[in-house]
Amino acid sequence: MNADHDDGAEARPTLAEMMRRGDVFAEKCPSREVLKHVTSRWGVLLLVGLLGGTHRFSDLRRKVNGISEKMLAQTLQQLESDGFVTRVSYPVVPPHVEYTLTPLGEQIGRKVEALADWIELNLPEILAAQQARAGQENPVGAN
Repeated sequence: MNADHDDGAEARPTLAEMMRRGDVFAEKCPSREVLKHVTSRWGVLLLVGLLGGTHRFSDLRRKVNGISEKMLAQTLQQLESDGFVTRVSYPVVPPHVEYTLTPLGEQIGRKVEALADWIELNLPEILAAQQARAGQENPVGAN
């Protein structure tokens, strides 16, 4: 609806307004890709890990136990392209590369840290719910 037709209905946002804000529920919204990068298992762990300051690639690999070199490099590249991580490469042999959160990265890092903390605090209840669900799906004596 535009302002010339005021029939009491709520004004709809313009396309430009929707594009600026984003709409994570829309299939093609670019915010979905950013959400995927930030909330992936490795994205969360790297963002929280980098809240502690600048880290070298090898330091991050040790800190985030279980991540492969390929996934570490790929996730860091995604976070860097989203503007959350700064990569500094020093021209030395062997190569020396450091990763640091940008101010935007620190903001999102704190958000996902709160989510990770909430999960840790509520883990006993979550595990109990999972166990109860598993017991319902596989009742004792059922064949």
